[in-house]
Amino acid sequence: MARREISLSVDIDAPVETVWREVTDWESQGEWMLGTSVKVTHGDGVSVGTRTAAFTGVGPLGFTDTMELVGWDPPHRATMRHTGHVVRGSGAFTVVERRGPDGREGSTFTMSEQLDLPLGPLGALGWPVVKPAFAWGLRRSLAELARRCESAR
Repeated sequence: MARREISLSVDIDAPVETVWREVTDWESQGEWMLGTSVKVTHGDGVSVGTRTAAFTGVGPLGFTDTMELVGWDPPHRATMRHTGHVVRGSGAFTVVERRGPDGREGSTFTMSEQLDLPLGPLGALGWPVVKPAFAWGLRRSLAELARRCESAR
């Protein structure tokens, strides 16, 4: 199985705690994550062992990405293991504090994924085609996340 990584960051003019609260409110992720709805299927959502199911798609066309929370270090890092049939691998949300040029408190949010591509060699060949669209969707989602967090200040 071919493993590929993608990592994108966004600077957000909001405190770490605000960003953390937004990104780990699993069931509201669909409000900022493009084409995705998430449900907690097991656990409390804030501890190792929590499981989620994220449907990504439009209407009935899409797939469900099941995940398990395997690392929890609030308010800085959450690590998930993808356990589904289509998406396998791991992912992490990281929030670090930063100061703007004006001294205001802000954050940098990074979403990284290490994906075991489906379909073996065919998946590896298709990644260069899929990656730009995937990255575009993530950038758009992170921009919406930033808007939400900044308006919550």
